[in-house]
Amino acid sequence: MKTGAIEGEANAARSPLWMVTQEPRLNEFVGFLTELLQELRKPKGMNVHHLEFSRAQLGEVRLAFSSMILRGEEALHQLCELFCRHFFTGYQLSSVVIGENDATKERFVLSQGLSPKDLYTTSDIDLGTRQLAKLRFVEQGVWSSASLVANFVEYQPTESNPLHIHKLISRIKAEEEIWNKVVDEIFDLDGLVRRDKQMSHLSWFVKDVFGLKIVVGGKADVAEMHRVLVDSTWDPGLVSDLGLRPTPELLRLDHLETKDYSATDLRKASGWSAMKSVVRWGGKTFEVQTQSLRNYFSEQEFLTQESHAGFKSKREGLRDEIALREPLFGFYRSLLKWLFIGTGSLDSAPQYPGVLVHLKD
Repeated sequence: MKTGAIEGEANAARSPLWMVTQEPRLNEFVGFLTELLQELRKPKGMNVHHLEFSRAQLGEVRLAFSSMILRGEEALHQLCELFCRHFFTGYQLSSVVIGENDATKERFVLSQGLSPKDLYTTSDIDLGTRQLAKLRFVEQGVWSSASLVANFVEYQPTESNPLHIHKLISRIKAEEEIWNKVVDEIFDLDGLVRRDKQMSHLSWFVKDVFGLKIVVGGKADVAEMHRVLVDSTWDPGLVSDLGLRPTPELLRLDHLETKDYSATDLRKASGWSAMKSVVRWGGKTFEVQTQSLRNYFSEQEFLTQESHAGFKSKREGLRDEIALREPLFGFYRSLLKWLFIGTGSLDSAPQYPGVLVHLKD
């Protein structure tokens, strides 16, 4: 994507996305941007870096990104379905949306029944936007629409179960969130603030694109649920019922790391608490949170408070602050948004001193 384009698995493996996708074009591109950063940080002198993109190359990388999302969504829903078949005698599906009235900024929650067919044929983000597209609000004679704050899929047991599981929730990060996190890791954003040593061995990688939350009764149930997940193996017949060949990597979870946020010294200021693990299943990476029902309801109340800025807004504020101190960080955010989120014309590339971005046919 520039003269002397970077290729090969060594560079791809340095991509922060390597744990959630094996798409070579995508990882090569992110690996290239990572190496480019080191060059851009050197004293410039008279050197000018030329970033050359072709529309065809961008199309290939965008397609790889879309494929990552679609395949990851499918695998996440398969894992949730496997959990449900293993732990429940029956369950039902719902699409849940948290929206915000564009005029008043009031937040609300919508829940709608969901069929297995819709689950696998419609992306999660489309499930949410489809519900909101039907809504209009009137305030003093003026009509307004709603914006999406968050959306997820809930799997709810229809009968009680020994592990006291109230629901499973799957969620997938929005495109802009994913690319923001890629830039965060390229620039070691947390290291610029304060690196958490307990997660350092996997800190470079973006691991939480595809997430699963298990809501259980109380704190003791959180610990028991985690223990069961670590030790669980899946019946080959259940895996086969999902249309998958029961290979060893599909018959158990491979736990990569766990962090217990219920510990007093790790609990967030908001009171949020959970057991958070990073796991591999079927060659794909997922974040699994186990949370008590009390803490889940507190989290939902926190999320739907219109006055609450939330973690996402605080993180955005931090990113803006870092961009002021290190303009390259802001340039990378603009570049990835321009390339992948599709805002603005492809011909109006973001600018940075000493860097010329070219788009060719």
